[in-house]
Amino acid sequence: MEQPKQTFGPVQMLTVAFDGSQFKGEILPELERLKDAGICRIIDMLVVRKGASGSVATLTASDLEWEEATRFGAYIGTLIGFGAGGPEGADRGAIAGAAEFADGHLFDEDDIAGLTQIVPEGMSIAIVLLEHVWALPLLGAIERAEGFELSNDWVAPDRLVALGMRGGVES
Repeated sequence: MEQPKQTFGPVQMLTVAFDGSQFKGEILPELERLKDAGICRIIDMLVVRKGASGSVATLTASDLEWEEATRFGAYIGTLIGFGAGGPEGADRGAIAGAAEFADGHLFDEDDIAGLTQIVPEGMSIAIVLLEHVWALPLLGAIERAEGFELSNDWVAPDRLVALGMRGGVES
């Protein structure tokens, strides 16, 4: 089976929490700036805010048009399906993935319910799937050179701290 052509950049799932609704009016404008600069775009975003009285408000957003969303769903479904069942699984996965994203969102009512249960009163939680569009030209160059990605890991601060705790870095 031929590997699917890279049409989407690397995807990062970022989860953040806030006291109350202390977004301070900076996050959405910064996301807009990054999107306008062609650096990233929002594949899906879910924000759940639980008020001090327990009332819940949700917000969802996506930058993908319907066709892009179903194409992204099919792409992800193909990869997952191939891992689960080889070439036949890839075909089934593409169909299931496209259907999952048909409404333009990966996060669903189950995700909302799950976040609502864990977010403390007076707090907000946001989950964002960000596509790193800036990486597409680099990935295209790798593909044209007949190379392929072996690994793509983000090195988070907690991983560096854990490495130091294990004595993995010489000083």
